[in-house]
Amino acid sequence: MDPLLTALVLALLVGITLGIFGAGGSILTLPIFTFVLGVPVGQAVAMSMVVVGGCSLPAAVRYWQKKNFHLRAAVLFSVSGALGAYAGSFLTALVSERTLLLIFAAIMLGAGIAMVRGRGENDQRERGCRIWPCLLIGATVGVLTGFLGVGGGFLIVPALVLFAGIDAKRAVGTSLAIISLNTVAGLAGQLRSTDIDWRVTLAFFALAFLGMLIGLVLSEWLPAERIRTAFGWFVIILALVIGGLSLRKKPDHDDRGQQSTNVTEAVRTQETSVGDPATVQARL
Repeated sequence: MDPLLTALVLALLVGITLGIFGAGGSILTLPIFTFVLGVPVGQAVAMSMVVVGGCSLPAAVRYWQKKNFHLRAAVLFSVSGALGAYAGSFLTALVSERTLLLIFAAIMLGAGIAMVRGRGENDQRERGCRIWPCLLIGATVGVLTGFLGVGGGFLIVPALVLFAGIDAKRAVGTSLAIISLNTVAGLAGQLRSTDIDWRVTLAFFALAFLGMLIGLVLSEWLPAERIRTAFGWFVIILALVIGGLSLRKKPDHDDRGQQSTNVTEAVRTQETSVGDPATVQARL
């Protein structure tokens, strides 16, 4: 199959994932651009921002219109998360890329299991994202995002559900808003130094947007508990895949120049592209 056609078909999956789960944008889009289409990493980062940001913003507005949105959580997580991510980014150089991926996979696995088991949703009405707990949780998620170089919705949504006490549907809408704001800021910086293949990007965006609309329709009739459980299993599967690939990787000193490092480096570049703390936490 033609690589471009394959990428466009996969774009539907990216959109559906974003629409239903409020996560999965960059972590799916970047490998498609780099491995399927062979786009250079720096260019793929900017192209991914166009797709993810362009899909996340209207999806967040739709969730807000349906009252599946938590404004306080969005503000608190954006502010404290960006600052935490900036601080966490200084820790990245302390460990190898292989170790980073294994840590990320372990965190994803734990979050996914907790989501499937439903821990933290029973008392959501009593908590509703209180200011100081949400600031602390947002900062913690930010530190992990900056430290690991990846994260986005895969960390934001579980944190909102498990620790902030927000139901899954509102967590998805809130995550989309955070992602879109950070992505727009990151793209503004990328466009100063990166040329984008607009033909491919807009074609991919069109299919991803269609998939996002499908995901939004599906999310409207799916109960919050089903979304939470499905998201949990989705994260568990990705965690196992990332963990397995990481274990098969050679130590970093043998393979830093290989293409297998592209996705992690691309996401790390995406989240630190502007140099402003507000852009460090851009979503996958």
